[in-house]
Amino acid sequence: MEIEVNEENFEKEVIEKSKEIPVVVDFWAGWCGPCKMLGPVMEKLAKEYDGRFILAKLDVQANQSMAQKYGVRSIPCVKFFKNSKEVDEFIGYLNESDIRGWLDKNI
Repeated sequence: MEIEVNEENFEKEVIEKSKEIPVVVDFWAGWCGPCKMLGPVMEKLAKEYDGRFILAKLDVQANQSMAQKYGVRSIPCVKFFKNSKEVDEFIGYLNESDIRGWLDKNI
């Protein structure tokens, strides 16, 4: 499952939902080349993992205060939320097998 999140719905769609199912937040921007490469990989894995986590995408350009709140200094930045807490992250582009390992470790 994939959703778009922003300042208005982040609390409900990420923090609250992560009490029931892990939520992976992809912090990205349209001008970011590595983000454009990472996005399709994350979307493919979200489909493949079939409900084991929710993929939430946050455009840092449109939601700068959220990026600041969560300490995003470089993008792409992907954060894993479970039980209302951020439990892990990776920064930059990772290949599919590395992301799969990261997901498996956290799920």
